[in-house]
Amino acid sequence: MGTVTALHRYPVKSMLGETLTDAVVTERGLHGDRMAAVLDEAGTVGSAKHPRKWGPLLTCRSRMAADLTITVQLPDGTDLPAGDPHLDARLSALLGRRVALSATPPEHGGLLERAVPDYRGGIPDSLRATASTDTTGAAITSGSVAPGTFFDYGTVHLVTTATLARLHSAYPAGDFDPRRFRPNLVVDTLGEPGFVEDAWIGIHLRVGEALLRPLVPTPRCVIPTLGQDGLPPDPRIMRTVASEHRIPVLDLGRLSCVGVYLDVVEPGTVRVGDPVTREDGF
Repeated sequence: MGTVTALHRYPVKSMLGETLTDAVVTERGLHGDRMAAVLDEAGTVGSAKHPRKWGPLLTCRSRMAADLTITVQLPDGTDLPAGDPHLDARLSALLGRRVALSATPPEHGGLLERAVPDYRGGIPDSLRATASTDTTGAAITSGSVAPGTFFDYGTVHLVTTATLARLHSAYPAGDFDPRRFRPNLVVDTLGEPGFVEDAWIGIHLRVGEALLRPLVPTPRCVIPTLGQDGLPPDPRIMRTVASEHRIPVLDLGRLSCVGVYLDVVEPGTVRVGDPVTREDGF
């Protein structure tokens, strides 16, 4: 079905992450992924899904050492460890209000804000009707992260090279680098057509030592359109997704999707170069 060509994890939610050659996949996803987040005094979880409020987080990079220490590299290249009060002060200055890095998820799910995009399928129509304008002047909707975690929904996110190539064919001037979509796994699907991963929903995939089950297509927010990690901002990225791949998702209506969220059935180590195969019998 395919081969793992890249592995990524993001120790701090909505910051740039790190590229790995191998990763331990636990029951909660890649070890070290979304282990921390930036919170404000209201308990809102920092997410670049609301770019006017949290977009500067994408100018920071997070890494996790073997001893589980998280280090944040600030835009000027300064590295500071999690727990250092200077880090919270620098992040507060970057965002223009008091914030702190936390490794403790809100028990009942922290508030998560999303800007309302101007492309079709960016959010469910029912939510668009309830949007409000906040102090930044942006129209937003509010939800929460999954209780006890800093994940929005699925614990593992996968995109395929076939889907990115299909989108690039529709908008050749666009840079559909997988980093825009912040996946954990990038899978080369060996000549399969675009959006092949839609057909994987509900089956089981053996990826290296891990067994994963695709749950749902991944609805996309505004983050792929933002400048990040050397990639330029480009609003046409998501407009292309909206025109090429707006599909039904659960009971939310037709949403603009790239990739799939997966659940972990059996933990194990995954390495770049590992095959991705269908495993039947479940």
